[in-house]
Amino acid sequence: MTARRRVAITGIGLVTPAGLDVASTWARLKSARGCAGPITLFDASGFSTRIAAEVKGFDSLPPIDDRKLLKYASRAHRFALAAADQAIADAGIRPTTADATRWGCVVGAGMMTVAHDEIAAIQRAAAPEGELIPDRILDEPVANDVMAFSRSLSTAGVSLLLRRFGIRGYASTVHTACASGGQAVGTAMRLIRRGVADRVLTGGFDSMISPVGLSGFCLLSAVSPDNDNPERASRPFDKTRNGFVLGEGAGFLVLEEWNSAVQRGATIYAELAGDGNSLSSYRITDSHPSGDGPIQAMRRALSDAGASIGDIDYINAHGTSTPMNDRSECAAVNAVFGPRAKVVGVSSTKSVTGHLIAAAGAVEAGICALAIQQGQMPPNANLQQLDPDCDVNVIRDVPRDQRIRMALSNSLGFGGSNSCLAFRHPEETAALVAAGK
Repeated sequence: MTARRRVAITGIGLVTPAGLDVASTWARLKSARGCAGPITLFDASGFSTRIAAEVKGFDSLPPIDDRKLLKYASRAHRFALAAADQAIADAGIRPTTADATRWGCVVGAGMMTVAHDEIAAIQRAAAPEGELIPDRILDEPVANDVMAFSRSLSTAGVSLLLRRFGIRGYASTVHTACASGGQAVGTAMRLIRRGVADRVLTGGFDSMISPVGLSGFCLLSAVSPDNDNPERASRPFDKTRNGFVLGEGAGFLVLEEWNSAVQRGATIYAELAGDGNSLSSYRITDSHPSGDGPIQAMRRALSDAGASIGDIDYINAHGTSTPMNDRSECAAVNAVFGPRAKVVGVSSTKSVTGHLIAAAGAVEAGICALAIQQGQMPPNANLQQLDPDCDVNVIRDVPRDQRIRMALSNSLGFGGSNSCLAFRHPEETAALVAAGK
């Protein structure tokens, strides 16, 4: 029987509220300081929640020299392009004319809609005196802007990435809310396993920090209203948690067939070893209290990776800081790991970055790979009083220095989509390969 093609992570790029690159994001995660603050991207004074975790200083990133490309790029697309540039540079390899068809691109994308300022402009044109005049809508230049419409498409991001890097192989966009980034990375892994591609640029990007995005989450009572103490507003697993902090950003990885990466002497952060998915079908905003959907996703990721619960040292939890999500996820961890749930380190890095929605799973995949490479489990910020219903081994306040043989990353999306990715230390993988496994 032919051994399954293994998948190496050889490049990482991050643009997050914690930093504009991998080094600064990782340093902020280790400091356990939350990134939330007053919203500056629009006037949020009329909302019950007026805080978010914004990407700061984004204009200081290296400029993109393709003016045509930038015409179609929204704020979230700019995050994606910057993080993907970093990942490609980090991997030290990029598509060429000779191998462009053997590269793929799979991205997790958020709710791409017309920007709020464009909607407002159309409204002003259509109802100048407060009364709707439909015939006037097309008189507004924004309504005739093909590029504005194109930016709103969920496929716009992958199209821009394909143009940027000259990728001509398999390409797809995943849109499963908060599970998007994780499921995109898992899909990319399977492309390499099946021989559809040799290398894949994969990740996720999102920015819902807008009046439209914030209003929806406020109506759902999903976001924390702790406007006076924003840095501590995201506190997963804490008894006093009261909602997540809305964030934005992007995370991208370069995945390669394992033997190819080894042969070219690439730096391998980790093996992307397993992918598990499930659908909870309980409520559009919650997992079942028993953790049924996450349980299935974690067990499938372990099975896919050929791993047991005894192999896992760290779990990057979805950990949104909402009462039901954290309780359900901890029930799932206890169901899957049994007594070992008291040993496996758990943290939610959303306590620092906020919830990046469609980008979350991809950013946290990069964080798991970094944790394995660095031998450090990033801490859970802002945990003062552990909820008795969240009785897991939470890493508090400071990183835990430990060799991580394997890690899991959970992404549990609105609508019930659940993703779990499994990562293996490259030395562990090398030993399996040497043994012919």
